[in-house]
Amino acid sequence: MDLSNNKKDLSFIERLFHLNEQKTTVKREVLAGLTTFVSMAYILFVNPQVLGTAGMDKGAVFTATALSAILGSVLMALLANYPIAIAPGLGDNAFFTYSVVLAMGIPWQTAMAGVLVSSVIFLIISVLKIREIVIDAIPHDLKLAVASGIGLFIAFVGLKGGGLIVASKSTLVTMGSFTVAGTWLTIFGLIVTGILMARKIPGSIFIGMILTTILGLVTKLIPLPDKIISTIPSLKPTFGVAVAHLGDIKQPQLWAVVLIFLLVAFFDTAGTMIGLAEQAGFMKNNKMPRIGRALMADSVSMLGGAFMGTTPTAAFVESSAGIAIGGRTGLTALVVGGMFALSMFFSPLLAVVTTNVTAPVLIIVGILMAQSMKYIDWEKFEIAMPAFLTIVGMPLTYNISYGIAFGFIAYPITMIAAGRHKEVNPVMYILFFVFLLLLYVINVLPK
Repeated sequence: MDLSNNKKDLSFIERLFHLNEQKTTVKREVLAGLTTFVSMAYILFVNPQVLGTAGMDKGAVFTATALSAILGSVLMALLANYPIAIAPGLGDNAFFTYSVVLAMGIPWQTAMAGVLVSSVIFLIISVLKIREIVIDAIPHDLKLAVASGIGLFIAFVGLKGGGLIVASKSTLVTMGSFTVAGTWLTIFGLIVTGILMARKIPGSIFIGMILTTILGLVTKLIPLPDKIISTIPSLKPTFGVAVAHLGDIKQPQLWAVVLIFLLVAFFDTAGTMIGLAEQAGFMKNNKMPRIGRALMADSVSMLGGAFMGTTPTAAFVESSAGIAIGGRTGLTALVVGGMFALSMFFSPLLAVVTTNVTAPVLIIVGILMAQSMKYIDWEKFEIAMPAFLTIVGMPLTYNISYGIAFGFIAYPITMIAAGRHKEVNPVMYILFFVFLLLLYVINVLPK
């Protein structure tokens, strides 16, 4: 009787995920899902830490992070049948906290309303397939520059948060003090995680976080938590806040925020998905099959996350860890969603994951994102200048939107000067004026 039920279950899984067609097994897919989860589980603790800096309730953000990851990963599994996990992205939460809330002085409640509006627009343009049109219009080099710039920005945030660099009146920034014990905790985490990454150990970032936390607990730099397992934190502090503050979107600055969220989300997920599809061997004639369904999964989870109280979701590059050991179907993503569901009972661990623990994560992820720079065509100045302005503009202005604006404004100018105006997509000319307006709105109009 049990064997009969087992065969029926396997038959159902086969019909749903086409394991034989992809030459994989249930065991391999489950192992791939566990590997992917361990590789990206850090977001459960880093996202509340980053958004908590903006004034949001960390417990509620923890729950919203897990739920949006469950929603996105399960939808990816069932709609697109890809081994790609989805969760709130580091670039978006960094932009939300450091560029919008802290730099622009916009309350997190209002900023979250901006995330909701961009999520709705995002869903609409995904349904209408406008998303692919805009993605294709933006030159490959600028996409790489945006990814690289966000990487440098995230690393800068990590270096600052970990105490490795501090403000300086004479040089703007300088090296932090090594007499501060917390700084050594960051250094330990960075070295250990770096060694694990160099050794290509699956889940290196998560393991590095655990080891750094253990050192902090042993040295009493981090207080012991009262418990490890608890009930799931309430979503009440953040749930529906975006809807309640939709009226605040009348501010011109908020429309600039909506635009940047759209653009960052555009590049983040699409670029990552294509890269993962290349790794897994899914690409056919330079196109990713079922990309519309995959983008829909991301769009719906982004909208759901905005309602619950977290920044936009994205396809996680850490999915490559699961793909590397054989994950080829949506069953891998489904397992990731299940693991995020189990993790919701471990919220007390938020208390031990301090800024010094998460700082190495930000630096390491920044390094990974910055690798995109090697593919930029630096030999052509008309490409190099806008790419460079995009990359350095983000960390030096401490604002992702400024970096994107600098590059997108410079690109049509340098291409025209080089006599290559026919190669510039008309959409880029539109974005040229959009970003000029954005800089005017952010810096000139009264807040």
